[in-house]
Amino acid sequence: MPEVSTPAWYRWDGEDLILDLHVQPGARREELAGEHGGRLKVRIKAAPIEGKANRGLIRFLADLFGVAPRDIQLLRGETGRDKRLRIPRPARLPPEVTRP
Repeated sequence: MPEVSTPAWYRWDGEDLILDLHVQPGARREELAGEHGGRLKVRIKAAPIEGKANRGLIRFLADLFGVAPRDIQLLRGETGRDKRLRIPRPARLPPEVTRP
């Protein structure tokens, strides 16, 4: 049986999920949009003004992974489009993410 490799844009740290994202703020709809430069592209409706896009991203991911927004940590990329986030013990996983 062939070994299945995981995408480079996520990894597990114990029970926590680490995501490397490329965020497109100001989009028409919020969605996961496939891989972009080794990161998962996420489209967010919120504008990149005064942290609104980061808050929108965190709300979107909290909904998607079944965690409280306050539990998601922005590890890197507060002002840029490329971000790294930690999602502690996700209750749900989209099809793009698998457990080890």
